[in-house]
Amino acid sequence: MLIPNVSRNLLVNRNVPPFDSAELRRAMSLALDRQAFVDIIADGQGTIGGVMQPPPEGIWGMPPYAMRNLPGYDPDVASSRAQARKMMEKLGYGPDKRLALTVTTRNVQAYRDAAVVLIGQLKEIYIDAELDPIDTTQWYPKLMRKDYKVAVNVTETAVDDPDVAFYENYVCGAARNYTGYCNAEVDKLVDKQSAEPDPQKRKKIVWEIERKLIEDDARPILFYTRAANCHPRLKGLVTQVNSIYNGQRFEDLWLDK
Repeated sequence: MLIPNVSRNLLVNRNVPPFDSAELRRAMSLALDRQAFVDIIADGQGTIGGVMQPPPEGIWGMPPYAMRNLPGYDPDVASSRAQARKMMEKLGYGPDKRLALTVTTRNVQAYRDAAVVLIGQLKEIYIDAELDPIDTTQWYPKLMRKDYKVAVNVTETAVDDPDVAFYENYVCGAARNYTGYCNAEVDKLVDKQSAEPDPQKRKKIVWEIERKLIEDDARPILFYTRAANCHPRLKGLVTQVNSIYNGQRFEDLWLDK
């Protein structure tokens, strides 16, 4: 079993009130129990990671020890949620004044399940959410129009390379930058890592970008699931580690009967 380069993630439209509040977005990040997503949805067969594919399958992603002090990654979820409730109370919410919202997601099980777990976790910080499942034909046009407030998405990355992840999803104006996140400092770092020929120096810059994206609550990564292929008579199949797209040519496969 391996961790493919596919993450479930939280999208928050930072241009729409009240989600234009950095404190509210941070509270939502602190409310997340990432291990619960893994345990409930993947039966424990998953992992917690950041923007880049987690190691050991991914060669650029931050290891768990480097993420524990980042917002929303503290194993002490109760402490994080206590901080989140204080933030929500500062914004005027509380047990008697809860924030009502809709969590939009694609009407496919992999999306819906994560959205349902998210809704349950948001209740811990005075947020009552309802699920709004969207037909597949409308899902990506809706994201491109930023016609949502809070959403759960699945991001498939073509290959484990920082240029692909960052330029597609996080630089200002990127095609798949569905949250509208834009940070000129991050864009400069993205260009810097892309031009760095030394892999180890490049990795340090990539980790710096990952930390910044997490600290900015750009697009909180919920979890990664494990995947496996198993067929006793199927021969010639090479399971791809860093992409779900690169193993689709089956002309060399055969069934050993």
